[in-house]
Parts: sequence; C-alpha cells; structure tokens
Amino acid sequence: MRPAFIILPLFALTACATPREECIRDVTRDARIISSLIREVEGNIARGYALEESQEVRTRTRFCSDRHSDGSTFRYPCNEVDTFTVTQPVAIDLRAEEAKLASLRERLAVVQPAADQGVAQCIATHPE
Repeated sequence: MRPAFIILPLFALTACATPREECIRDVTRDARIISSLIREVEGNIARGYALEESQEVRTRTRFCSDRHSDGSTFRYPCNEVDTFTVTQPVAIDLRAEEAKLASLRERLAVVQPAADQGVAQCIATHPE
C-alpha cells in the first residue's frame, strides 16, 4: 500500500506545477537521484551497515458482524490482511561502499553542470 501513498501526492503536485517547475524538475532529475543515492551511501558508511526494507503480510482472524434484513445482527470469523514495511540491517562491504560513493560523486560532478545549465534555460524559457 505504501507506493500508492507516494504516487498519489506526486500526481497532485504535478497537476499544480507551473511549466517552469515542471521543466526544472525534468532537467534536475538525474542530479536529484544521484544526490539521494550519495546521501544513502554516506549513511550506510556512517552506520557500518545498510538498511533494507521489505514488505510483510500478516493475516489475522477477527470477528465481523453483519445485519440481516430483519434487523438482527450475526457475528462470524473473518480474515483481515495487514501489509507493513519492515526495515532490517544488512551487512555491507565498506570498501565497496566507499568506491560506490566516489563513483557517485564523480557522476554528480558530470551531471550537475548540465542540470544547472538546464535550470537556467528553463528560467529563460518560462519567466514567471
């Protein structure tokens, strides 16, 4: 159920974005993703382990009630399914994470100037 909570607000925000905001969002997408990955890897290195999310489903039996057409109520056992996210620590190779971090920083250094240029172009194309 979690992806629906993420996707629906994004659709709402997209509908409200100005052409300039949409343009800037589009041209900075790669830089934002790489920056997010850098923060994640930095956190992994600082902790000494990664955090992995997984979905778990639990079914529990409870009693449901319903009404007959004559107004009487009857109870019966029914199943309820709960889905939730569990975050667990995962071992990592710190040297590999440091190499990944260096690679991401190099990639950001390549992508960021193009994103900055794209933002300037968006501002020029869509003055507010």
